[in-house]
Amino acid sequence: MKLYKSFLIVLSTLLIMNCNSNNDEQLMEKAKELSQKFIITDGHIDTPWRMHKWGYEDISKRSPGDFDYVRAKEGGLDVPFMAIYVPATYQVTGGAKEKAEELIAIVERIVSDHPDKFEIAHSPEEAERIVSEGKIALPMGMENGAPLEGDLSNVQYFHDKGISYITLTHSEDNAICDSSYNLGKRTHNGLSAYGREVVKEMNRVGIMVDISHVSDDAFYQVMDVTQVPAIASHSSCRHFTPDWERNMDDDMIKRLAENGGVVQINFASYFVDQASKDTKAPIDADVAKYIKDNNLDPTDYASYDEYRREQYDKRFLYVSSEKVADHIDHVVNLVGIDHVGFGSDFDGVGYTLPTDLKGPEGFPMVIFHLLKRGYTEEEIEKICYKNVWRVWKATEEFAKLN
Repeated sequence: MKLYKSFLIVLSTLLIMNCNSNNDEQLMEKAKELSQKFIITDGHIDTPWRMHKWGYEDISKRSPGDFDYVRAKEGGLDVPFMAIYVPATYQVTGGAKEKAEELIAIVERIVSDHPDKFEIAHSPEEAERIVSEGKIALPMGMENGAPLEGDLSNVQYFHDKGISYITLTHSEDNAICDSSYNLGKRTHNGLSAYGREVVKEMNRVGIMVDISHVSDDAFYQVMDVTQVPAIASHSSCRHFTPDWERNMDDDMIKRLAENGGVVQINFASYFVDQASKDTKAPIDADVAKYIKDNNLDPTDYASYDEYRREQYDKRFLYVSSEKVADHIDHVVNLVGIDHVGFGSDFDGVGYTLPTDLKGPEGFPMVIFHLLKRGYTEEEIEKICYKNVWRVWKATEEFAKLN
């Protein structure tokens, strides 16, 4: 009798496992279908900087980086925001505006080299038209407001160059506001007087305000100044990474939602998981020591890339795309479905992407987890693009009236 009961238990377990497996397969097929059905927007992809670092390459085919046309089409990514990233060093050396123009020129070259595959989008309407023609739309966001160089007229200048959002600062405090990475300094205790004028001018011109990278004080002051919703183009939830100011805590997410804004979840393993983040700092310290001990130029990335890759492969804790879904869940449970989206940081987070989310071909995996958790198609469509497009449109509409 005991043997018979054991047999029934094993049989029942196998049947459940088989049903779950079949269900997962069906959900995965549905996820792939939805990734092609819905427009997918990604708030932050650093391909222009990758090309600046490693040299221009043909991304109309599979490439060594995280983003290219082939994998974007496979995963259904239609509207990736190209990050015009200007490092904080240019705030010291000068040349920030010129560097931004150089990176914009890289995006323009991608389009001129492959006009059948890519086109720059200046608005949601343009993006929708480009996608309907079977191409990938490339709106641009400027990461770090340093290229404004203290001149408010440059807000309009960069809008005319195709910039749709500006991340106010990056790794160091700049003339606009304090950085989340530089907590010991607090140059302005948030926004500077000039920074307040920058936010107002961005509202007037029609450029989205991006609060990723800013200090907590700066965030709340931006919320008080801006007259339109703001975005966090590539941030995750501090709930899962306590005490790390680069991610947003619950009160900030609530305040962003009250403003009508959207947090676009960063995919990097160390953004979405504390245990992963704990493994990163020692590796980075050892890489820095390797560079110093071998008298290498930190800007000569190729000279130490192999060593860095080896260290990450051996020691870094990679998570899966399920952790990204956890962050989406957290925002939805906190403030509702209308305030979350995707902000992968592809080509910007080194070797730290999740095991099954190494590029845009992985978007169906995230959608799979959402389906498995009971999200409806309408809710998934909002996450894929409608939420952030609402902010994009609201920013443009405000500018037209002012």
